[in-house]
Amino acid sequence: MRYAMASRPLFSGLGFTVAAGEIVALVGESGVGKSTLLNCIAGLETADGGSIRIGPQATDIVRLDDTARAALRAQRIGFVFQAFHVLPTLTVAQNIAVPLLLCGAPASEHGQRTQALLERVGLAGFGPRWPASLSGGELQRVAIARALVHQPALILADEPTGNLDPRTASEVLSLLVERVREQRASALVVTHSQQVAHCCDRILTLTPDGLA
Repeated sequence: MRYAMASRPLFSGLGFTVAAGEIVALVGESGVGKSTLLNCIAGLETADGGSIRIGPQATDIVRLDDTARAALRAQRIGFVFQAFHVLPTLTVAQNIAVPLLLCGAPASEHGQRTQALLERVGLAGFGPRWPASLSGGELQRVAIARALVHQPALILADEPTGNLDPRTASEVLSLLVERVREQRASALVVTHSQQVAHCCDRILTLTPDGLA
């Protein structure tokens, strides 16, 4: 895989696989392209070469048009961000159900699947609440539930504990690891935290020359 920026390769020669149920940490210096790599894998940015294959059908996202990429994201990818990105005008339950709307899951399943995830992330009864009433750790739990509710093949997490205090970060990380393994998803976690990295199954270091 190769990605160029202003005619200069940001990274090239990348090649790795994340197995079902495996959590891989992606580390590296600031500016080396870790978040850009996540965006390429998700089809939010376009790689200049190579292939990115996601899920059991191994569709190459690099060769899809924008519409097909959006459909693949909705079906097969879940996101967990450092800044949560929980929508303030939706209740907790409505936030978690957003991927179900995007992937076309039957409306009759939304309530059951949302409530099941709320219980699994320790937020039973939080469905009617508004995001403004939640703590940072609770918001990240909502974000994890939202990322998993449509049972994606791949979870992409960009500094998922970066805005949390150490104790809450540890709780959220344990929850993410547990849920990813339970659903047999593949997970790629960008982090600067050694604690987070060492809780993953493998650590990949991104450099301007590729992976170390």
